[in-house]
Amino acid sequence: MELTLLGTGAPEGLPRPDCPCARCAVSRGPYARAATALLIDGALLLDLTPGAALAAARSGHSLAGVRQVLLTHPHDGPAVELPPGLPTAGRVPDGRELTLISGHRVRAVSMDSPGTGYEVTSPDGERLLYLPPGGAPAGLPDHGRPPYDTVVGDVTGRPDALARLRASGAVGPATDVVAVHLDHDVPPGPELDRQLAAAGARAVPDGTTLTVGLYREVPEVPRRTLVTGGARSGKSLEAERRLEAFPEVLYVATGGTREGDPEWAERIGAHRERRPGSWRTAETCDLVPLLAGEGPALLIDCLALWLTDAMDRVDAWDDERWASGGRESLRRRIDELVAAVRATRRTVVAVTNEVGSGVVPATAAGRRFRDELGRLNAAFADECEQVLLVAAGQALVLRD
Repeated sequence: MELTLLGTGAPEGLPRPDCPCARCAVSRGPYARAATALLIDGALLLDLTPGAALAAARSGHSLAGVRQVLLTHPHDGPAVELPPGLPTAGRVPDGRELTLISGHRVRAVSMDSPGTGYEVTSPDGERLLYLPPGGAPAGLPDHGRPPYDTVVGDVTGRPDALARLRASGAVGPATDVVAVHLDHDVPPGPELDRQLAAAGARAVPDGTTLTVGLYREVPEVPRRTLVTGGARSGKSLEAERRLEAFPEVLYVATGGTREGDPEWAERIGAHRERRPGSWRTAETCDLVPLLAGEGPALLIDCLALWLTDAMDRVDAWDDERWASGGRESLRRRIDELVAAVRATRRTVVAVTNEVGSGVVPATAAGRRFRDELGRLNAAFADECEQVLLVAAGQALVLRD
């Protein structure tokens, strides 16, 4: 089954007309995206968008053979002119299936938001799932069939949709996941590619033709990632974003709870509110058993608080205790943690604070903590496939 993406952008396209934002400003040439529309084997057009005939011609195709035009979502604004010779556009009721004269079977998939998804099966059995902007399948049961060959949807806007599909078995390790409906709230170029690769997905330019069912290497998700950065740099958000498309995540909060501290409670509440509802939370600093065990992906936030707890346990803040055995006790704890990271089979994303770039701490205990956190960060990073530095909300890849 041949799939041509006539457009890959949000309904308003990218750049948006008269939008002064920085991302629209750089969305030129290969980064410009028309509204998403899919041409399948020259016979089926999913979503009728402005300039569809010209977009098809630019990609080396024609709409002359299209026998069915289906819409996936309400189209706001002025009516789109129907190119001559095309059948009238419509939508299939949820759950209904139609068979085209070309032999393709199309089944309408109900969404949890306004719109309709379409499952397309070719005469040879290749299967494609196309989801509308902002949409995820509603009440998705266990799939019960082989994974889709290709899934095309709003990966950046609804990463939870991809998580649901993975949990049900509809998306497997070899499924080609293509992000569309891309808007100006996502970064262009290499940064978009990096973010999508973390979700096991990719983006392609407008006009790209793909062969559904043809094996291709799916982006490999790093199994161990360390995200470092300064205070309020966006490192926790970056770490959370990397696991949004996972069906299950255990959020390991090493800070625990602090009775009578409303500011701390507000911070914890903000973190919980932005996490997907399917994630679980464990408030613990006992990381070694979690890393050694089986289970879903771990998000550890953060190593600096883990180190604070470890130094508390060996009384490392006291100069005399530090000199008479505290140093060795702490190093053993760090070595145990690093060994557990090296041996773990779970997907792990850990957050830490970057230290040593500012004012030298005024106390010996403060300098001790700074030094030990620097050593911990370096040792932990050495066991990770990917290391990111986040500054001003921007992620810089240090190791990939």
